[in-house]
Amino acid sequence: MAVALPEVVEELLREMGAAARECERIPDDHLLSLKFVFGSSAVQALDLVDRQSVTLISSPSGRRVYQVLGSSGKTYTCLASCHYCSCPAFAFSVLRKSDSLLCKHLLAVYLSQVMRTCQQLSVSDKQLTDILMEKK
Repeated sequence: MAVALPEVVEELLREMGAAARECERIPDDHLLSLKFVFGSSAVQALDLVDRQSVTLISSPSGRRVYQVLGSSGKTYTCLASCHYCSCPAFAFSVLRKSDSLLCKHLLAVYLSQVMRTCQQLSVSDKQLTDILMEKK
């Protein structure tokens, strides 16, 4: 069973992706919608995307994870396939309190996907396993 974002979020991301492909700029109404749904996390996530802080790491076996260099300088691992981030804000605000749909790092991953701005890094399967097993 696939884990899905709320339909309104998926639709917004689809529209943003289409707009970015057409004119390489996201229209203001989409940005306002993003801010409405995600609050201040939207601005912080867009800042991470602008700073090219999102890296897609892939291995020969086809496994893929994202790493996001946070504003604090710490790197967080995100799994877009199951909407997970290793940051404390995700554990607290998303999982524990259910105050937010996503943390800024995971939102930055989705935005960089639709805007096609992810950095790319290919590693061996062993290296990817080491990244996933890394103690934080």
